[in-house]
Amino acid sequence: MGDHASDVLSPGVPARRSVLVAEPELGDWFRDGMTIALGGLATACHAMVAVRHIVRRGLRDLTVIGSAVGGLDVDLLVGAGCVRKVICPYVGAEALASIGPFYRAAAERGEIEVWECDEGQYYTGLQAAAQMLPFLPCRGGVGTSFPELNPDLKPFRDPVRGETLLAVPAITPDVAILHAAQSDVHGNVQFVGTGYADRLLWRAAERTLVQVERIVSNEEIRRAPERTALLAAGVLRAPYGAHPFSSPGFYLEDRAHIAELVAAGRAWARDRDRQPFEAYLARYVHGAPTHLDYLEAIGLRRLLGLDEWGA
Repeated sequence: MGDHASDVLSPGVPARRSVLVAEPELGDWFRDGMTIALGGLATACHAMVAVRHIVRRGLRDLTVIGSAVGGLDVDLLVGAGCVRKVICPYVGAEALASIGPFYRAAAERGEIEVWECDEGQYYTGLQAAAQMLPFLPCRGGVGTSFPELNPDLKPFRDPVRGETLLAVPAITPDVAILHAAQSDVHGNVQFVGTGYADRLLWRAAERTLVQVERIVSNEEIRRAPERTALLAAGVLRAPYGAHPFSSPGFYLEDRAHIAELVAAGRAWARDRDRQPFEAYLARYVHGAPTHLDYLEAIGLRRLLGLDEWGA
């Protein structure tokens, strides 16, 4: 039985509504000074349509919560001057960039605030927000210099066992922006693979916007209900929306494009030369005002060359 029929046969129950978001409506989701969480992991599943939208609008003073292994989506926002504070255990692209060059230079020059944490503290803070608690205890970091580097991490004595633990404050995003495989129009989101820590970002955030490779019917979602990971407040259809990063089940990361971004970051970090980065932004961000324009700038042949099975 279709969705509309089930709505009609349930008198008194509000009809389910579509949460699809058109790209021009992204402006309703973001503003200066927000705390924004970015999903994915390392070189996979970053919501790059939304990230480029933020850069294009020139938003400022953002607190950016990267993923547990934060990628160059964070680095791009730092390089574009959008970021005031970063909450993330790591920012980089592993073998492609051991550390994000914009992030490293901005941190060393005191241009951004870094909320020092390891992965355990990161997850603990998100879990506290998900449970609507002011903090949760964490054993990781006890006896280290973490509380000195980050005074928000408070050592305390456990009243049950008398052990020393760290109180990690809740990390609460205003908006989490994620990238996933598919969703129906009602926001039932499914991943290919684990989905990394995106479920926890969704639970911690006030609202969640999810880019997906494709929109499918609710009947298709119900065929495998165990794969439904979360219910998004907004869904943006964005095929190749994680590019230049990978989207499991669809395409691999574009290493040549990532290398172009890293090279631009290193030129700025070493020599304060912004020309390569400005050229990158002119071609892929400001010169490509929509996601379709961006895909055309990348080129069909290159995109199809990233196919997981043909690589």
